[in-house]
Amino acid sequence: MTLRPRVLEDLRAHGIEPDPDAAPAALRERLNEAYLEEVRRLKQRQVSGEIPLREYARHVNALREAFPLLGLPLDLWSE
Repeated sequence: MTLRPRVLEDLRAHGIEPDPDAAPAALRERLNEAYLEEVRRLKQRQVSGEIPLREYARHVNALREAFPLLGLPLDLWSE
């Protein structure tokens, strides 16, 4: 199975270098773990006062936009 170039690009942008035999579902799980780690960091920044509560939603939306593959169905990840 060959991943689409844009999928490979997005995975690599988040530090995920897919093995040739990696299943899209496993890659999505790794990407989701990276996303959740970023969410935790973001929340910690808000709790520590680095991000005011009134600006937190904007940061969450920006983070969500940085992980568009999580919204793409797995059957569209490969060619």
